[in-house]
Amino acid sequence: MRRIILGLAAFVATANAADQPMAIVGNRAITRAEVEARIKTELFEIENSRYEALRQGLQELLGDALLEQEAKARGISVAELEKLEIADKTPEPSEQRINELLEGSRGKLGDATPESVKPQLVAYLRLQYAQARRETFIEELQSKYKTQIFLRPPIVDVGTGSVPPRGNAQAPVTIVEFADYECPYCKQAADTVKRVLDTYGDQVRFAYRDYPLEMHANARPAAEAAHCAGAQGKFWEYHDKLFASADLSTAQLAALADELGLDRAMFDECTANDTFDQAIDKDVADGDDLGINGTPVFYVNGRLLDGAQPFEKFKEVIDEELRLAKQGG
Repeated sequence: MRRIILGLAAFVATANAADQPMAIVGNRAITRAEVEARIKTELFEIENSRYEALRQGLQELLGDALLEQEAKARGISVAELEKLEIADKTPEPSEQRINELLEGSRGKLGDATPESVKPQLVAYLRLQYAQARRETFIEELQSKYKTQIFLRPPIVDVGTGSVPPRGNAQAPVTIVEFADYECPYCKQAADTVKRVLDTYGDQVRFAYRDYPLEMHANARPAAEAAHCAGAQGKFWEYHDKLFASADLSTAQLAALADELGLDRAMFDECTANDTFDQAIDKDVADGDDLGINGTPVFYVNGRLLDGAQPFEKFKEVIDEELRLAKQGG
């Protein structure tokens, strides 16, 4: 029986090898590697979801273990410890905060009145505050009791492209964005990126790579113009102006060059000759290899953040990467 099981395992391993066919159509073999390359982004998202589930479970068990150790050290029960350090230290929602939320929900209550939903709102805020206090206390205990976390997120190797990244070259966190200057979601994400850079300063560096979508006629000329501005040392200034502009016509691209005091003759010659075609093509090809099919897409130290994510999501990942860097991960 053992031989049968081992033989089956070997067969499965062989069938799953990258160069083994998953299907054969006539004389055409379709390998596992081809399939995985076609759905690379989807597979990476699945790995990310698996990691998030494992991380959540680990955090819960980690918290339980820390509470048990601290309770034992104090000679009390976990329930008593939670009352002392969490329940008793969780603030009550202020009337001002309650009224702010009630005011913000006007028009969304339907037939309900503010008075009728106030108890549920207060209960929701208390739960939020208690969770925040618990997380703070667990962080305090992690400092007290040596805690090592070996779970690591899935990552991919992503280059920073031809444009030198913005920020500290020695930063422990590198964010690489693939984007399109005409994409409305990319414009939205530009504000979040600015907030991230302002918040983290020298701890983060940011690289931008071009992925102009075919549906956006002005995206590629805008990317070319940004590189031409970069040839005169003004890539990032021009980049910011592109995302701030609602107009990306040829005339506007030239006007932005004038606003930055660029040598117009050099700029016009550069854009007319498609000088940076190869650099843009390389970005697009690398994006294709990563399975990108829309914009924006971010990689934080190789960790995928797909779409125009809120600042809070960037903060969650960056803070985790900084913790990993601090413990030598």
